Amino acid sequence: MSWFYLILASLFEIGWPLGFKLASTYTKYNILFFGVSVISMALGCVFLYLAQKTIPIGTAYVIWTGIGAVGTLLIGIFFFGDSTNFWRLFFITMIIIGVIGTKIVH
Repeated sequence: MSWFYLILASLFEIGWPLGFKLASTYTKYNILFFGVSVISMALGCVFLYLAQKTIPIGTAYVIWTGIGAVGTLLIGIFFFGDSTNFWRLFFITMIIIGVIGTKIVH
């Protein structure tokens, strides 16, 4: 169950920067999107807390932030036209390899 909590925490880790981006893009709804960010932060922390009951803190944190970073970057690329240059994709691939490696050696 802890790994499920960690995946949920990671998805909420993606939610808060997305909420901030939407708040700055759609200023008419910035309070709504800011609220989404705050709720996402809170839920991400709660699920990370639950996951760390049985998953070592280092492993949980690396996976939480790694999935959050990769997910946020992919949303930026697919929905906001962020850069897809070689080096950016190379280094995000290195983060993915690091997250997978951390899980494997856990």
